[in-house]
Amino acid sequence: MSIKVAVVGATGRMGKLAIELIDAAQDLHLHAALDSKSQLNEAIGADIIFEVTRLEVSEKVVDFAIANGMKIVVGTSGWSAAKLAELDKKVSTNPNCAVLLIPNFSIGSMLASSFAAEAAKYFDSIEIVEAHHAGKIDSPSGTAVRTAEMIAEARKGMTAPLIPGVGQEARGQAVAGVPIHSLRLAGVSAKQEVVFGGESEVLTISHEVSSIRSYVHGILLSIRTAVKTTGLVVGLQAVVEANTKN
Repeated sequence: MSIKVAVVGATGRMGKLAIELIDAAQDLHLHAALDSKSQLNEAIGADIIFEVTRLEVSEKVVDFAIANGMKIVVGTSGWSAAKLAELDKKVSTNPNCAVLLIPNFSIGSMLASSFAAEAAKYFDSIEIVEAHHAGKIDSPSGTAVRTAEMIAEARKGMTAPLIPGVGQEARGQAVAGVPIHSLRLAGVSAKQEVVFGGESEVLTISHEVSSIRSYVHGILLSIRTAVKTTGLVVGLQAVVEANTKN
């Protein structure tokens, strides 16, 4: 039996990729392709909603999914820790729904963020530089925000401040105590560097993608995982771990 998927944001580059993957997979079926002119009710009857839009739209689509007891994979970035806390409360009101919020579908990016969180335990000087294509609307990226939050979590209980001179205007936006510098450039797809400064040494954990094809495995894994999931799941790492346990 195939999994019926409704794609919201179907005309964007990620939406088009999702539709291509769904059409090529034997266990997936495109239930509906929704764009800015579509009504969300067109997604009713799908097993999964796959959503890649903008934050203000994403919030409405997620609320729709929760209200209708549906499962949704969210690829839109910009969901802050405060919004996630609010979302967790909403999800708990409907035990049948599931929200998988994946800031980045790249396996390499997932690993780089995990490596950065581990390295953060050993360095007090940490900054993030992320670059994306010129058309990316939000900054910092959802991946950079998530990485900063993972670094802060790994350093919980450590007293050394990460940002001396945080008031300096050019030091980037501070997220969870970590400065993030965002570049939006033509010729770039997506790149992130986490730079750690230590005593007479610098460690850089870098990840770069050249096209959206790097998201293929993560998209398919997230859709297939959502069918058998309830509640709020944040990050591709949690999706991978759920499948490892199974």
